[in-house]
Amino acid sequence: MTTKVTLNSLATGVPGLDDLLGGGLPEFSFNLIAGQPGCGKTTLAHQLMFALATQERPALYFTVLGEPPLKMLRYQQQFSFFDATAINRSVRFVNLCDEAMAGDLDRVLARITQEVAAHEPALVFVDSFRSVVLSSQDNGNGHALLQRFMQQLGMLMTSWQATTFLIGEYFTDTDANPVFTVADGLIWMRQNVQRNAMVRKMEIMKMRGQPSLPGLHAFRITSDGLQVFAPAKLDTAPEKLAIGPRATMGVPGLDAMMGGGLPRGYSLLVAGPSGSGKSILAAAFLNAGVQAGEKGVIAAFERRPTRLRNPALAHAIAQGQIGLVESHAPDISIEEIMQLLSAEVRRLGASRVVIDSLSGFELALGPSYREDFRESLLRLVTSLTGMGVTVLMTSELEDRYTDLRFSPYGTAFMTDAIIVQRYIEVESRLRRVMAVVKLRDSAHSDELREYGIDDDGLRIGAPLTGQEGLLGGRPSTTGRSPPVEVS
Repeated sequence: MTTKVTLNSLATGVPGLDDLLGGGLPEFSFNLIAGQPGCGKTTLAHQLMFALATQERPALYFTVLGEPPLKMLRYQQQFSFFDATAINRSVRFVNLCDEAMAGDLDRVLARITQEVAAHEPALVFVDSFRSVVLSSQDNGNGHALLQRFMQQLGMLMTSWQATTFLIGEYFTDTDANPVFTVADGLIWMRQNVQRNAMVRKMEIMKMRGQPSLPGLHAFRITSDGLQVFAPAKLDTAPEKLAIGPRATMGVPGLDAMMGGGLPRGYSLLVAGPSGSGKSILAAAFLNAGVQAGEKGVIAAFERRPTRLRNPALAHAIAQGQIGLVESHAPDISIEEIMQLLSAEVRRLGASRVVIDSLSGFELALGPSYREDFRESLLRLVTSLTGMGVTVLMTSELEDRYTDLRFSPYGTAFMTDAIIVQRYIEVESRLRRVMAVVKLRDSAHSDELREYGIDDDGLRIGAPLTGQEGLLGGRPSTTGRSPPVEVS
């Protein structure tokens, strides 16, 4: 009978990284953190070290740089994860510059062995390992020497049961190097400038024994260190039927058009041209929730909600009944927005979310993230509704009389309900009309209703008469449109 060995996973302390790694970092693993200069390798190494190191599980940090550890720490202590009390207690720094400059890998290995034997660390960091690689290439048989060095170092750390990190500057992932073969884990960090934004992404190219997530994933460096934005998890549980009364929309007459309101856990797309009242409807939806004792979250990508002429919404935001998510970073990703939204939903216990608007959302994304906008949006909507949240999204729609489209992104299929707002021309005047064109698994009105906007918000009027319509060009002008009557 074969007994499987259980790998103990270490929580990295880096937000989002454990999800990429498949649950954490395997203990006693031999890892390489690689990437271009300036992409955050040393910051990640220090963040891992201060999160994992304790007096019972001490760390050794070997520097193979031309600068002393004191200079490096001067910059690293600007991050909130830095703990000055841990220096020389749970964290020790050793400078290997002299040994590396001599170009003698045996001497480097001997010094590492000496320090490991003296301090018995559970965590070992070698930064920058690229310096060791370059020094080994001075000899004709540098590649063979490096391979032998790597095997000896790996055996040493395995015998000491230490989790090891080699930090190295590599510009491509195709370099023929023994490090890539010996390493149990390979974390590749990339960065590039797109327009005026610095886009940073991380790839877990290798992680033995772990179901790591494939692909490139955005991360950001802040005063708290690295934050990785793992893709939102799709809800694979069996679909649950909505329980309880439907969510009221906050617009008199609209609930009746929707067969009693919006079912809980549904996603609703409100599509219409500029000035048709999409944001006003979204605000009414959130305010209706507040009046019913529910909290909400709004992700604003056009105008800040507090600047709108909606005192009720501004007051609810100020009172903490509605959470506000907004970001002006030029390199933001949908995964980052998803994390901000889910954090606010959990913090408030919110049951309603508004995204206003998808048009502004797409423009707010970094250029490299817009290519996958449709797929990422599906993941975001599915994740939010999987949390039991009722979602309302607005979408700018060019008003074409002969083209009935519900979204410029081909996203209509991913929503459970759709409300379309349009303009019609009656006797040289623009009139607004609204229709519920989709409400999954629920009866709803198929009427076109005229509506108006005043200081109190949207007012639903009477159904249109037979001569007026949403398609087919201008409606007949032989008679006036019926007056707006509040339902």
